[in-house]
Amino acid sequence: MDLQQRIDADIKAAMLAREKDRLNALRAIKSAILLELTKEGGQSGLDEAAGMRILQKLHKQRMESAAIYHQQGRTDLASEEEVQARVIEVYLPERLSEVEMERLVRDSITALNATGMADMGRVMGEAGKRVAGRADGSAVAAVVKRLLSGG
Repeated sequence: MDLQQRIDADIKAAMLAREKDRLNALRAIKSAILLELTKEGGQSGLDEAAGMRILQKLHKQRMESAAIYHQQGRTDLASEEEVQARVIEVYLPERLSEVEMERLVRDSITALNATGMADMGRVMGEAGKRVAGRADGSAVAAVVKRLLSGG
């Protein structure tokens, strides 16, 4: 079952169970998928990589919104965003631990024979392929910088 079919089935289940927060998050996912499919130059179907990018983007938006709401003292809105983020997390691959991420970055550095910060772009490209959405890009960049600068 692909992502779009899974979301559709889960929307029906959430409607029957009257889970309002879960339903809102699932509808947001479905909306983002439909926007991706109908945009100019879009594909006829949704491949797994595009689906993961959409989910990661939605998750990141929810977490950033929750942080802003917490800063403003709006815990009611923050908790709603956090609930939606948790629903989206179910569809994302399991996150890499710091040790696993560092191992993948070291493998990328070795594969490219990278020696310094001048190779950061190449290493980030290779590490991005190996990590494949299982870690935040800024976290990967921090590990790459640390390892390339001799840390």
